[in-house]
Amino acid sequence: VASSVANNVAGVGSGSLFSTAASVSNSSSASRVSDINIGSVAGAQSAISVLDEALQAISTIRSGLGALQARFETTTRSIANSIENLSAARSRILDADFAVETSDLTKNQILQQAGTSILSQANQIPQNVLALLG
Repeated sequence: VASSVANNVAGVGSGSLFSTAASVSNSSSASRVSDINIGSVAGAQSAISVLDEALQAISTIRSGLGALQARFETTTRSIANSIENLSAARSRILDADFAVETSDLTKNQILQQAGTSILSQANQIPQNVLALLG
């Protein structure tokens, strides 16, 4: 039951770890564990082999879970690294645009001041000519 719940929650397909766990829990060795009878030597030997099979199945599931956890951790680290890199790139882009805009503003202010100065000098020329003639 727990295996099928895990399979449904995780949403993994057939042939996956959770599907394997479900098939192990429904296998004959899993149902035989509940039928163990250690009242005789033959029953005890049979119980040992059944328990060995069950332990092997558990070991297989645990190794699969370990591999799955390692993949999750690797994916998490990769996503965190991508987020950090994208954030740094975005910051560089915004900083670069701010620097360009500041540079353009300064250039335009200098051009405006130069134009005002030239216009002022051009307006003084007729007055200077009249002063020379007068």
